[in-house]
Amino acid sequence: MKRGRKPTIDAAAITRAAIAVADAEGLAAVSMARVAQEMGNATMALYRHVKSKDELLTLMGDAAMEEPVPLPDGDWRERLGFWAKAVLKAIGRRPWFLHIPISGPPTGPRSLAWFDSGLRALEGTPLEAGEKVGVVMGLMTFVHGEAKLSSTLVRGHEDNPAAFGRDYGRRLRELVDPRAMPALAEVVAAGVFDLDDLFTAEDAEAEFDFGLHLFLEGVAGHIGGRT
Repeated sequence: MKRGRKPTIDAAAITRAAIAVADAEGLAAVSMARVAQEMGNATMALYRHVKSKDELLTLMGDAAMEEPVPLPDGDWRERLGFWAKAVLKAIGRRPWFLHIPISGPPTGPRSLAWFDSGLRALEGTPLEAGEKVGVVMGLMTFVHGEAKLSSTLVRGHEDNPAAFGRDYGRRLRELVDPRAMPALAEVVAAGVFDLDDLFTAEDAEAEFDFGLHLFLEGVAGHIGGRT
């Protein structure tokens, strides 16, 4: 009985196998040896196409984002807001993406495609090229930060939901000295933290929308100043 031919090894195939491992077992499970096992090849065979695990992680981070969705019709604000939510949704499909170290500006084809899409959302504005880059990179930083915070809170809530209940508000009343932290004491006294559950999916979405609104307001103010 003849054995079937082994699949062709190249950087793209190695990246797909690594993503399959991360999807099933998490990013911590990804190693050159584990990916080689997934592909049914010797570990050294992979190094002919991907030089190191760091390079593999970079390739995974680019491939994990998938292709950007087309921007809708509308003004720059609607388009940029849509882009931000599309980035958040793309990240959410693979939570391990947030744990890939960022070692430099985007260079992968999909990362650059998302970058291009964000810049195109600002077409028709009076912003200079460098300003457009600043807006897109700033918004990307906001989206990544919100996604990572939300992911961390989800895990914390799953491990200890009681920590997100009314006990938190009661603890703050004991810990916060109005003389040392007057602004926080005012918020605590207003009952902001007196909730049965401080973290829900709806709350996370609302907080993202509010943060996005503030970011876009800032960009609109800057554009208004330019015109």
